Amino acid sequence: MIRVRFAPSPTGHLHIGGARTALFNYLFARNNNGKFILRIEDTDRTRSTDEYIEAIIEGMKWLRLEWDEGPFRQTDRFDVYKSYVEKLVKEGKAYHCYCSPDELEQRRKEAMAQGKPQKYDGRCRNLTTPVSGITPAVRFKMPQEGQVVVVDMMRGKVVFENDQLDDLIIMRSDGTPTYNFTVVVDDVDMKITHVIRGDDHLNNTPKQLHIYKALGYEIPLFAHLPMILGADKTRLSKRHGATSVMAYREMGYLPDALVNYLVRLGWSYGDQEVFTREELIEHFSFENVGKSSAVFNPEKLLWLNSQYIIKSNPEELRELVIPFLENAGIIQKGQEIDKQWLSKAIKTLQERAKTLVELASSLRYYIAEDIEYNEKAKAKFLNEKSLPYLKELKESIESPSDFSAQGLENIFKAIVEKHGIKLGALAQPVRVAITGGTESPGIFEVLEVLGKEKTIKRLEKAIKAI
Repeated sequence: MIRVRFAPSPTGHLHIGGARTALFNYLFARNNNGKFILRIEDTDRTRSTDEYIEAIIEGMKWLRLEWDEGPFRQTDRFDVYKSYVEKLVKEGKAYHCYCSPDELEQRRKEAMAQGKPQKYDGRCRNLTTPVSGITPAVRFKMPQEGQVVVVDMMRGKVVFENDQLDDLIIMRSDGTPTYNFTVVVDDVDMKITHVIRGDDHLNNTPKQLHIYKALGYEIPLFAHLPMILGADKTRLSKRHGATSVMAYREMGYLPDALVNYLVRLGWSYGDQEVFTREELIEHFSFENVGKSSAVFNPEKLLWLNSQYIIKSNPEELRELVIPFLENAGIIQKGQEIDKQWLSKAIKTLQERAKTLVELASSLRYYIAEDIEYNEKAKAKFLNEKSLPYLKELKESIESPSDFSAQGLENIFKAIVEKHGIKLGALAQPVRVAITGGTESPGIFEVLEVLGKEKTIKRLEKAIKAI
């Protein structure tokens, strides 16, 4: 049984890079009928918060990266770590260290001045009796010669020299365990078979391998994923735009569009760009994951999001866009709205909207009781020249008539033919009168969705304005 884990530190919101790591773990597990485990690495008590834990879980749920076990919190497992530390000390694989932080810093500076490796000099390594009056930390006893080999699904075999590795602290003098130790204990306890994470963790891996061996656990296979870069080829950060997953939800992106985009940052399947969730699960493998860093392209993500909006069912978009209508003040929170009508309105607009924010904004002229004119559009199209056409259209609509898109098209054609004008001479003034601007879906569809009553009111307002 393949078992993988996503193990974020709750020191911030779910980051784009973290979300891609979670996604690759999720897809690998699902492709192999394995288990996907969520683990919160919250031992850094100065930076970890419950708020960030909730934010990470919310981000995972929004992306629909469902986990099979967890979420586990490391702060709930201190007794487990302590028992493993005691076991290693008893077996002679770890030892008590009585050196103070000040002493360690002084020795580090001396080593640096002499051009020597800045690692622990091992002076407590072979102590046989405890030092009284000092609460010790516990260090892991690293081998001092030979090599350790990391077998990586991305890079093949990566070799590290053991004499470059430090006798790392696995438990501080205050009794709190350290990252490189807890991560291995958790992997052992949770029977993790594959460790899929960012390549910024690669330098930690040789240290962790020795701890796996000391605990008698079969070494997992590793896949260290290349970083995601900004357009300037530096590591993705806030200066490149939003890096938090939930920021993209607030900007009106669809979760499936973001998932599709993230998986394509480093993975490919032929020339295909747009995938369903089922296709991603079916086709995902590390054979098709690139070894070089991927560049985050906001324009490409925006295009992909627009494709998902175009292909979405209007009923699905309706439920997603309502919170954005509320946030924009287009409707009141909890306001009743005819959902069947809203779906019809969305259908006319979804090919033009790149985000749910845009879609909500473009729905404003359908929903609002009144509209404001774009001044340039008003000056160009709502004038003496268009006045008789608008009056005639209003009178035609007021009399009993077919108010469907086809019926409205027939009314427009009759007016255009009567006056010997082009359709645009009538349609554009009407568009400005109805929407306030010069761009909208087909004017007949817009009027049908808007309805007879609102259409007449807005034509009256335009006629009065002229």
